[in-house]
Amino acid sequence: MNRPHVFINVAVSADGKMDTFERKGSAISSERDKDRVLRLRAEADAVMVGGKTLLSEDPKLTVKREDLRAERVARGQSPNPMKVGIVTRADLNPEGNFLNAGPARVVIFTTSQTSKSQIEILQSHGADVYIHDAARVDLVQALDTVHALGVQRLMVEGGGTLNFEMLRLGLVDELTMYIAPMLFGGESAPTAVAGSGLVRGDAIPLKLVSVESHEDGGVLVHYSI
Repeated sequence: MNRPHVFINVAVSADGKMDTFERKGSAISSERDKDRVLRLRAEADAVMVGGKTLLSEDPKLTVKREDLRAERVARGQSPNPMKVGIVTRADLNPEGNFLNAGPARVVIFTTSQTSKSQIEILQSHGADVYIHDAARVDLVQALDTVHALGVQRLMVEGGGTLNFEMLRLGLVDELTMYIAPMLFGGESAPTAVAGSGLVRGDAIPLKLVSVESHEDGGVLVHYSI
């Protein structure tokens, strides 16, 4: 299989939550960590998100700093990395951030559950749409496709279901996790890795690369997989 170098980046509370039970996008990262994430995104060829993130948050996934965009252009790249959406039913807002914030190439992987009229709308807004004739998007095939499109470094920014499936399938090379000094609790609060879960014997082993303490009491942990 041909695929990019894949890394997941996530920020969580000390109890592993990416947000509170309200799911309103609670701030977790420190200013220092936000700058690190911007640089990670600027160094990526593409940024991938899953369906829940795509439909509920409508992220821009752009490089917010002009100097980092200029560095990309100087390297012969587009100002922003490619945006990649993985979504079973691609009912995106055609006027939303994901499709229109940029400039950036937009690639959407979806299934035949997305209507032909919606696919035409997405294409009319400049998106490249790949349709998988299955209940869910085939992530192995999707990574092969983005690799063929020139993506060498792929950044995955969640959510928890996509993170789990990528890890379960052995498609991830690195994981960076900023652990903030706070607790959210809540059984329904989203976690960094969700999905169906694994039994203890199938747990995914991680190799510690580095640990970095931040001034706010947070900790950045870097693993290889």
